[in-house]
Amino acid sequence: MMNEKAKYRPWLYGKAPKKVLFIRLQAMGDMVITFPYIQGLKKCLPHTQIDFVTREETDPIPNSIELFSNVYTLKGGRSTRKQAVYALLLALKLRRQQYDIVVDLQNNRISKIIRKLLSPASWSEFDKHSYNPAGVRTENTIRNIGLGDFLPDFKIHITDPSTGIALLKDAGWYEGRKLIALNPAGFTPSKNWPIDYYAEFGRLLLKKYPDAQFLILGIDRIREKADYLQEQLGENLINLVGKTSPATAFAILQHVSLIVSEDSGLMHMAWVSGRPTIALYSVSISDRSRPLGEHSICLSSADMECGGCMAAECKFGDVRCLTRYTPEIVLNEAEKLLQYA
Repeated sequence: MMNEKAKYRPWLYGKAPKKVLFIRLQAMGDMVITFPYIQGLKKCLPHTQIDFVTREETDPIPNSIELFSNVYTLKGGRSTRKQAVYALLLALKLRRQQYDIVVDLQNNRISKIIRKLLSPASWSEFDKHSYNPAGVRTENTIRNIGLGDFLPDFKIHITDPSTGIALLKDAGWYEGRKLIALNPAGFTPSKNWPIDYYAEFGRLLLKKYPDAQFLILGIDRIREKADYLQEQLGENLINLVGKTSPATAFAILQHVSLIVSEDSGLMHMAWVSGRPTIALYSVSISDRSRPLGEHSICLSSADMECGGCMAAECKFGDVRCLTRYTPEIVLNEAEKLLQYA
């Protein structure tokens, strides 16, 4: 189903385009969501140059994969005014490339500056207002160009496949064992599955898969939770909190057998890589950003009257939309996915 409100000018030529530029400026999770769909199109256009524009804080990941011929960085930090200036300068540079198509997967003031100054023969803009999942909207934005049918490709190729392997092994990973990522990284209390649930899930899973190992990644914000899980799961947990860059974390996630995660960037990094993903969605509107594909399961609040409330604190004080998903329930879902891992 195509985007009914999206704006686009389709490709009307009978031959494949020579150069296509994709724009997605922010945020980390939203940016990586675009990869399987761009990669799916690329498989249909093997001789087309595929380039990408993103912000400085998110460019390490697209620069670490084989998907793009060129990755261009928009400077200016988080200042819209500075970004606008740098967008003008970047567009002047990119005009020399003479792109046939520009696919604007951001659709904001800055990305429009770039697209309009490039004056491509064909272009398409992301539908920001639909309640379809972001993956569906991304796919539709690309389909609107009219380059034919394609399927998302969830097999991401890292430029250096060894990235992060030594770090994992030094921390105690035994290659070949099931590696289960735990990601208690929801930004607000209302997005958090209880940390003792993670610990109990780990203990229950070890009874089923005694040789499994657990992994926790991320920034210092979750260090206290990581330390708690280390106490509970002991040597079965590999704790790399604060030890990886976004690109290294992305590379490491290619090796996990499963991730159990709250709504966060790492969750999106895992599912776009085709890794079995259990997403725990509470206050977020799951219909707009849930992971897609047979390798993902979303346990959300969509069936509740208060579901998708977007509140930082649960008005009932117990985050009941998540606590109702017990470790036993999550283990049952995990077993469904692990049989394919």
